[in-house]
Amino acid sequence: MKIKEILDALEIFAPLPLQDGFDNAGLQVGLTDVEATGALLCLDVTEEVVEEAINQGLNLIIAHHPLMFRGYKSITGKDYTERCIMDAIKNEIAIYAMHTNLDNAPNGVNYKIAEKIGLKNVRVLEPKEYLQQSDCDKADQEEPKKPEWLTAGAGAIGELDEPMTETEFLKHVKKTFEAGCVKHTKLTGRLISKVAICGGAGAFLMDRATKVHADAFVTGEIKYHDYFYYENKILATEIGHYESEQYTKEIIQDLLNRKFPSLRTEMTRINTNPIKYL
Repeated sequence: MKIKEILDALEIFAPLPLQDGFDNAGLQVGLTDVEATGALLCLDVTEEVVEEAINQGLNLIIAHHPLMFRGYKSITGKDYTERCIMDAIKNEIAIYAMHTNLDNAPNGVNYKIAEKIGLKNVRVLEPKEYLQQSDCDKADQEEPKKPEWLTAGAGAIGELDEPMTETEFLKHVKKTFEAGCVKHTKLTGRLISKVAICGGAGAFLMDRATKVHADAFVTGEIKYHDYFYYENKILATEIGHYESEQYTKEIIQDLLNRKFPSLRTEMTRINTNPIKYL
C-alpha cells in the first residue's frame, strides 16, 4: 500500500482537527504517493531513530511528538532537528506525528495509560464533541453517510478493581511505567479508587480531576507550586513525560496491524528519553 493510505487510516482514528492549537501534528517530512516499505514507531524522532529506519529499510516513521514545532528559514544541519530532516529527505523517508490529536482521540493515549494501570469504566476526563467527517463527503456514494458527533477530549478517568493504599498505588504506578522516580504530594491516608490521568504535561487537568472527586491524578509533569495547592485535595503523581507516554507506540502498532496486516511495523529499540536519573 502507499504511505498515503496508511496516513488516511491514522487520521480517521485520530483526526487532525482534534489537535490543540499550539500543535503541529500530521505529515512533517516526505512524500506520501509512494509504496510503503514499512513503518518505524517511536515517541520522539532523533538522528538515531532516523538511522534505525534507514538500516531496517523502512520509509515511514510515525512518532508521537512532532519533530518540528517552529518554522524554518533555512535547513543547514545546525541542530538535531535539521539533521533529521536532511537525513530523512536524503533517504526518502516520510515522518508523521500523532500528538495531541492522539491524546484527545477516543481510545487514544490516555486510554492506553488507563489500561496499563488497570482502570475500569474509563471515560474522558474533560470531554468535547467533534464531528466525524470520514466517508460522509464522498461524491461517489449513492447515500453518503451523515456526519456523526463523537466524544473526545483531554485526559481520562476510571476506577481500580479494588481500592489501594496510597503507597500501594504509587508502587504499582512506578513499576508499571518503569519510572526512575515517582514524585507525589504528601500522603494523607486516603484509599485510592478513582484515578484521573493525562499523559505528558497534563497538570492543566488537575483542577478538573479534583472537581470530579478523583482520589489520585497521574501525569508526566507537574509544576512545583501545584504540589502546594493540591496537596490536601488529591494524590498528585508525577511519573515523567516519556514514561507516561511510552506505550503510545502500542496504539499505533495495533491499529496498523488491524488495518494493514501485511505492513511491516517495528517499534524503535532506542530509548529517546532525554531525562536521566542518577
